[in-house]
Amino acid sequence: MVVPGSIPKIILSFAIFSFQCSIDSHQLHLVSNIHTQNSTFAPMITIPHKAKQFLVFTVKLLIVVGAFYFIYNQLASNDKLEWDLFLDLFYKNQSFTGISFILFFSFLNRFFEILKWQNLAQVVKPISINDATKQVLAALTLGVFTPVGVGEYAGKALYFDKKDTKKIIFLNLICNGVQIVATGIFGILGMMILGYWLWSFGIIAFIIAFFLFSYFTKKIKINGYSIEDLIEKINEIPKKIHRKNLILGFCRYLVFSHQYYFLFLAFDVDLTYSTLMATITMVYFLASVIPSFQFLDFALKGSLAVYFFGLLGVNEWIVVFVTMLMWFFNVVLPVIFGSYYVMIFKVLPLKSKVINH
Repeated sequence: MVVPGSIPKIILSFAIFSFQCSIDSHQLHLVSNIHTQNSTFAPMITIPHKAKQFLVFTVKLLIVVGAFYFIYNQLASNDKLEWDLFLDLFYKNQSFTGISFILFFSFLNRFFEILKWQNLAQVVKPISINDATKQVLAALTLGVFTPVGVGEYAGKALYFDKKDTKKIIFLNLICNGVQIVATGIFGILGMMILGYWLWSFGIIAFIIAFFLFSYFTKKIKINGYSIEDLIEKINEIPKKIHRKNLILGFCRYLVFSHQYYFLFLAFDVDLTYSTLMATITMVYFLASVIPSFQFLDFALKGSLAVYFFGLLGVNEWIVVFVTMLMWFFNVVLPVIFGSYYVMIFKVLPLKSKVINH
């Protein structure tokens, strides 16, 4: 199951953002004290160029190898993939037009994400489509094998000045946050269509309670930051950027959810549009609120899809293969391109300072 942006990821990333903000002020205070106590510094120690190149190459290679090992592990360890049944159906229904149609949805899915990031990154500095593509795909490669994809945030931050790190993390929160909004709205609607009224009203009640709690505690500070500070930072971003982010986020959601729908049709699943789409949106929503490591993500959230589609009479092997293909088209293929951008990524010269005592 591919969930672009999830609630656990948002929470963890916000914690990282808050921690980054809190240590920045501490570091400034520490540097100030050191400077006061030590008026002179030792000469700069420069890391040998060849040693630095080897170190950087090793790190980049480990990232790429780690990403592909994760992909291999997901495919090799899944004993529910009935390849014989899949190949029989593929040869029966194979169509160049059909495959191109599905791949076009994968392109649109990632392209909308690239446009979202280009739109938000201009808060720090304007970037081209080419730069946004590099950053999104390289970050995806770094995030694919890290807990709840947190490496994605670090990946994008590497392309910007260190002083902008917390801004980039925050903008990535906004980028993923709009997908949560779309996932939640369509997911609750899907539950209602399928008749899960108790679940729907329970979730809506929880959301209302959460916002009420946030409103009455918005001035309470944790690590020097409060919900009120977060709202102020969100409001600092121009409204036209928020509007464009919202539109692109909803377009992206409609693209990957309908790609899921058309893959089920390709497997000869005979369900009405409303029933199939409602189940897809509900599964996406439930998958987005389950925290997991990326190594467990495919199996855990794939099992969720197997359960709910199984209630509709869809064969388990079909659900597993559709889920696997969604993951392959929207994660594996972009990671292949992202690996290239990771390998060509250039790091600024590294220098360190030693303080005389």
